[in-house]
Amino acid sequence: MHIAIAGNIGSGKTTLTTLLAKHYGWEAHFEAVDDNPYLNDFYEDMQRWSFNLQIYFLNSRFNQVLDIRKSGKTVIQDRTIYEDAFIFAPNLHAMGLMTTRDFDNYFSLFELMSSLIEPPDLLIYLRASVPTLVNQIQKRGRKYENTIRLDYLRRLNERYEAWVSKYDNNKLLVVDVDTLNFTENPEDLRDVINKIDAQIHGLF
Repeated sequence: MHIAIAGNIGSGKTTLTTLLAKHYGWEAHFEAVDDNPYLNDFYEDMQRWSFNLQIYFLNSRFNQVLDIRKSGKTVIQDRTIYEDAFIFAPNLHAMGLMTTRDFDNYFSLFELMSSLIEPPDLLIYLRASVPTLVNQIQKRGRKYENTIRLDYLRRLNERYEAWVSKYDNNKLLVVDVDTLNFTENPEDLRDVINKIDAQIHGLF
């Protein structure tokens, strides 16, 4: 079984992936942030590095999904290939940070890759307001994230909401991060787990 967690920067994807992997005994697949050779450059000069960054993420996540399906295990994945294609790349294009030529090239590659993979059995979307995102980004203190602008987070949130409202690839669970602090409150984590249990039992 393939469970994936989607959500904006700072919504708590990595934390929830870790907590659920521990609770259920699932194998966790994390986003390749620390090994990403383009991330620091991208935050310094988004226009120059946007295409390189998105191609790196696309390739990394495509390989992840292939590995997940081959493994035969129940895997929980931190961020999906769909977020790259429907949220981050089009946002960069709309902001004038990726050329139309590069975006068209990127999206045609995504369409080919997505035709060769299965979507997650369950997608968990972490919905969070911009103030919550900013608070959590500041808490973790990654240097390259210090320059992220509020309007960038707001634009991403708008795209996430538009994407999730039409998501019909498989089962979907929306978790409101503004009201559920699963990182620090065990009762809130239990609430999330109960909701996941209800979804999972419907998968068999």
